[in-house]
Amino acid sequence: MALREALQVVLRFGSLMLRAGDTVFRVREAMGLLARSMGVETLQVHIGLDSMVVTARRGGEQVTQASEIAPLGINAWRITALDRLARSSRAGLSPVQLAADLDAIEAAPPLRSTFTVALGIGLASGAFSYLNGGDTQGTAAAILAGGLGQALRALLFQRQWNQYAVTALCAVFTAGLYCLIIAAMGSAFSAAHAAGFIFSVLFLVPGFPLVASLLDLVQHQTVAAMARLAYALMVLLAAAIGLSAVAAIAGIAVEPAMASPSGVEPLTLALRALASFAGGCGFAVLYNSSTRTVLAVGVLSLLGNELRLALHDLGMGLPPATFIGALLVGLLASAVQAAWTESRIVLTVPSIIIMTPGLYAFQTIVLLNQGEISPAIQAAATCFFIVGGMALGLVAARFLTERQWTIER
Repeated sequence: MALREALQVVLRFGSLMLRAGDTVFRVREAMGLLARSMGVETLQVHIGLDSMVVTARRGGEQVTQASEIAPLGINAWRITALDRLARSSRAGLSPVQLAADLDAIEAAPPLRSTFTVALGIGLASGAFSYLNGGDTQGTAAAILAGGLGQALRALLFQRQWNQYAVTALCAVFTAGLYCLIIAAMGSAFSAAHAAGFIFSVLFLVPGFPLVASLLDLVQHQTVAAMARLAYALMVLLAAAIGLSAVAAIAGIAVEPAMASPSGVEPLTLALRALASFAGGCGFAVLYNSSTRTVLAVGVLSLLGNELRLALHDLGMGLPPATFIGALLVGLLASAVQAAWTESRIVLTVPSIIIMTPGLYAFQTIVLLNQGEISPAIQAAATCFFIVGGMALGLVAARFLTERQWTIER
C-alpha cells in the first residue's frame, strides 16, 4: 500500500479523535496503533488545538502531511468508537478499509434528540441546585432554566454560531430566565436561590477540555495542553461575562456558600445520592454517551460525591474531600473500563462535574465586579483548590492503575 494513502487516513483518524474531545496522548497512541497495522515503521506526530502535522517513515520512504482541525466538540460515543477501532486493528489493515470505518463513525447521528438532552441537563441543573443548598423554588427554576438554556445552545450550534458568542448568550438567557421564574413565583432573591442561579448555567462549564488539558500536561503534551486550557478558559470567561451581567442588572447580592449539614441522616444521604446520580447522568447524556455509559456515570457520580460530602460532613475540608471522591471515581472507572472497553475519559469527566465548586466561582465573579478584592481572592482560592482536587484525584488514580503513567520514556 502507498505510504501517502496510509498516512492520510491515519491523519484523518487523529483529527476526528481530537475533535471529539479526547486527550492528545491518547490520540497519539491510537494513531500509532493504526499506523503499525498498516506497515508504517515510524510515526511522528505534532498536535496543536487547530492543526496536526504527521511524518511517517517506511524503509527509505518518508512522507509528511498536515491537517487543519475544526473547532472542538465533545462526543463520548465517537471517542469510544474510535478508540475501539484503533485497539482492534490488526496487521494488514488497508487505508480503504480504515476510511470506510471512519465514514461510518463520522456519519453516525447523535444518540438522543435535542429535547432529551435538554431534559437531562434540566434535571442535572436541579440536582446541582439541591446539592448546594437550593430551596424548592430555586431547584424548580434551575430545572426549567437549565433545560431551556441547553436547548437554545443546541439550536445555535446547529447553525454553526461562534462557540464563545453562544456561551455568553446562553449564560445571559439562562440566568435571566432563572431570575424571571423566581420573580414570577413572587419570591425575593435570597441565599437559597444563589445555588440555582449558578448551577442553572453549569452546562456551559467546559469540563472535558479542562480535565483533558491537565492530563495532557502530566504526559508532557505541553503545547496542545496549553492551547486546550486557553480554549477552556475563554469559554469560562464568556460564561462569566454573561452571568455577571445578569447579576449586575438584577442586583443580586453575594451570599456565603451554604453550610453542609452537620449530621449524616439516612434521608439526607438518600436524597443526595439521587441528586448525584441524576447530575452525573445528565452530563453523560449531554456528552452523547451510550445508555450503559450514562448509567455507569450516574453510579460513579453517586459514589464519589457521596463519599466527598460524607467526609465534609465529618469535618474534612472540601479540597481534600474532593480529592478523595475524585480518586474513588478514577479507580472505579478503571474497573469499568477494563470490563467494557470504554474510553476512560468518558466515564470520569461527567462523574466529577457534580463536584464543581460553582458557588465559590460565582462569588469570585460578582465580588470582583463589585471591587471586593480580598473576599474575591479568598473565594477564588477555595474554588482553585477544589478544582485542583477534582483533577488531581483523577491523575492519582491513573498513576495507581496505569503503568505507563509512572514511567517516562
